[in-house]
Amino acid sequence: MTPVPPAVPVPPAPPIEPPDVQPKAARSESLFRKRIRKFRRLKRGYYSFVLILAAYIFSFFLPFVMTSTPLVVKYQGHYYVPMLRFHSAAEFGTTAFGEPDYRELKKRFAAAGKGDWVLMSPYPYGPNEALLDLSESPPNPPSRQHPFGTDDRGRDVFVRLAYGFNISMTFALLVTMFSEGTGTIVGSTLGYFGGKIDILGSRFIEIWSSLPFLYTIIIISSIIVPVYVPGRIQVLQPSFWLLVIILAIFDWVGITFYLRGEFYREKAKDYVGAAIATGVSEPMIMFKHILPNALTPVVSFAPFVIVANISALVALDFLGFGLPAPTPSWGELIGQGMENLTKWWLVLYPLTALFVTLLLVVFIGEAVREAFDPKEFSQLQ
Repeated sequence: MTPVPPAVPVPPAPPIEPPDVQPKAARSESLFRKRIRKFRRLKRGYYSFVLILAAYIFSFFLPFVMTSTPLVVKYQGHYYVPMLRFHSAAEFGTTAFGEPDYRELKKRFAAAGKGDWVLMSPYPYGPNEALLDLSESPPNPPSRQHPFGTDDRGRDVFVRLAYGFNISMTFALLVTMFSEGTGTIVGSTLGYFGGKIDILGSRFIEIWSSLPFLYTIIIISSIIVPVYVPGRIQVLQPSFWLLVIILAIFDWVGITFYLRGEFYREKAKDYVGAAIATGVSEPMIMFKHILPNALTPVVSFAPFVIVANISALVALDFLGFGLPAPTPSWGELIGQGMENLTKWWLVLYPLTALFVTLLLVVFIGEAVREAFDPKEFSQLQ
């Protein structure tokens, strides 16, 4: 047998060194971003927020969508924009006085066939336009032209509900912004400084909150006559801002106590002591360091404050101490429904609009409260 040569040992392969790649540091996510992500996962509240926001933004375009004033008029080769400038009926070849009836003018131009035309809005009825040319005396039941019917003065209910939504939401948001801002400043001051400032401020708040809100509104309404300026946007009426100021004066008390307690809790923590030791000014400590950590009750209660303000405006309009006529108002329509109980559309549609709006805002409030729950992302479980 041929001898087998001994095996030559194979040197081991050198170890493969991993590439010199630094692992990417995980991007830290702020607490606010985590809460927003949690809010978006709560579908009922998130979709309610999207729906309310879209409807509110659309309501600012109502003067172009729901109005009896045409967008453009072409007559004898010239173009007119009645929304920007007043045009008399004589300018369009009619013998009527004042502003023409553009819906009738559109029919007359179409029948003449001379190339003149009137471009009306998609829903050609205004919020304060009395439609007295209908076959029946107002209030008229729902029809093809007026799906929600007309009120006791012949005005289209659907248009007044749409404009009333814009007025109610704008009113509630403004009152909430002013009242929550005032309550935040007062509560922060009382909770941070404490001592005599807290004692005297708390006594003043208790006295102020004991004033009867409804009686005060009645007294002010009897002294100051509400004014309605024709041709001015509804939210720019002087009576609208007067009512906003009055409600904001009484509505700031509730959030004050929450902010006062939050500041008492936060100012005892280490980061506040560190800020004081480094010489940071007191306003900076209050509003830059403590306030962002104390805003949870403000954000959580804001949707419910909006609900309360919408309800307050509807109640005041229903009692006759709110916005002056002919401002489109849900409370005024509900009052008409109470006076005309057999006219079911004056009861059903305003109450349905109020119920749906308040329900959606409450859904938003529940989702915000759950998303901003301080126990959700706390390290101390």
